[in-house]
Amino acid sequence: MFFAAAAAALALVSCAQSQEKKEQAFNEANEKFYTEFQETREAIMADSLLTDEEKEAKFSAFYDEFYQRYIDFNKKAFEENTDNQIGVEAFLNIYGDCTSEELLAMVDKMADSLKTNDRIAAIAKSAQAAVNTAEGKMFVDFTVEESEGKTVSFSDYVGKGSYVLVDFWASWCGPCKAEIPNIKQVYETYAPKGLVVLSVAVWDDPSDTAEAAKEHGVVWNQIVNAQATPTDAYGILGIPQIMLFGPDGTILKRDLRGEAIAEEVAKYL
Repeated sequence: MFFAAAAAALALVSCAQSQEKKEQAFNEANEKFYTEFQETREAIMADSLLTDEEKEAKFSAFYDEFYQRYIDFNKKAFEENTDNQIGVEAFLNIYGDCTSEELLAMVDKMADSLKTNDRIAAIAKSAQAAVNTAEGKMFVDFTVEESEGKTVSFSDYVGKGSYVLVDFWASWCGPCKAEIPNIKQVYETYAPKGLVVLSVAVWDDPSDTAEAAKEHGVVWNQIVNAQATPTDAYGILGIPQIMLFGPDGTILKRDLRGEAIAEEVAKYL
């Protein structure tokens, strides 16, 4: 009995040591990716024989090839370690480049003990919300308190018989503010034709929202102080998230940016 127990204990120690070595190798590999990226970028930018345009083109070509290798490495690491911490780290390294369906499939492969990880659970919840609010699905309503007990619902604007362009944004978000001129142009062109434009401030201080809206000329409908309520409902991990809804509330398009905003609206109005 004693020798059997001792052998089992030694096996556990050996297994733990083996896993520790695997984690060390995984971390070292990721560190090499980081070092390669930094050193290559610096070398390209320091090359005095290249013009700025040539530097940009060379770095872009390097980045595309490099990042695909990084994604492939972490996907392989995940598939081989769905029951341990390496799988968790690999998943977190690449989840931002996966579709909601891919994320849910990956989480489904994980051991139950890993699914309780706070970040994994939050990502899975967000991915499921995004699937539930994919293009072609009906809008999900939400209600928030704006100020002094006044509440406003998403359905006050969406599903009322008009096409609705919705911009989920925040005052501190540079890319969000960069999209405001595009939204303004769409508003000025299509509001006279019946388009409703709505900005929904998330993850923001209401006073900062009001100041930024005034500074950048947001003169259309607004919902402020929504915080995480709409992002939880629509599985939004990053902003801006610009969406177009049909007259009955059907989600026609997600992830609109730049010129694509006007192009999408023009299909209907």
